[in-house]
Amino acid sequence: MEPSGEAAGLASLLTSRRMCRDFGEDAIPERTLEVVLAAAFRGPAAGNTVALDLVVLDGDDVATYWDTSLDAQRRASFPWPGLLRAPVLVIPYVDPEAYVARYAEPDKAHTGLGSGIEPWTVPYWWVDGGAAVMAMLLTAEAHGLGALLFGQFDHEPDLRRAFGVPDGRRALGTVALGRPAGARSGSSSARRGRPAPATRTHAGRW
Repeated sequence: MEPSGEAAGLASLLTSRRMCRDFGEDAIPERTLEVVLAAAFRGPAAGNTVALDLVVLDGDDVATYWDTSLDAQRRASFPWPGLLRAPVLVIPYVDPEAYVARYAEPDKAHTGLGSGIEPWTVPYWWVDGGAAVMAMLLTAEAHGLGALLFGQFDHEPDLRRAFGVPDGRRALGTVALGRPAGARSGSSSARRGRPAPATRTHAGRW
């Protein structure tokens, strides 16, 4: 059976999507940005927990982001100067305590997950948050935008303070958005390639 147009389109997006590290300075149309951001809230959420927030930065706020996370010495040798031109940065934040509170409610209390973060052997705030980010990346690709998810690492506390984010919220990283400036060159990690699905798929048992 041939895939439907929508299925073929999704397969094409998954195949063509690449991280973009070289952006033009063109602004993103407001409606396009709204669609990309809205996609983050269409992903799965354990217990339908409301725990995702997006901090959306443009203009001077983008400059503040880089001033906070990339000092002048590191910026001089930064290997991806085109990343600094991205007109929009989106920081997705999750709230682990929102999951604890949701699973303390009567319909979920039997799970024992409402007593704190420790019982969560799989922290679903990361699982659901990752799905939200992937939804944004695919929607950006569908609208002709480049996108890059990159980590904050030891800058997370400083960035949280710089943008007034409440304590307890955790950043999934940062998503840069904009028009690609040219060919998307991969990082050294990308050159490792991807495994053939059949080599990592186990039917019935390992």
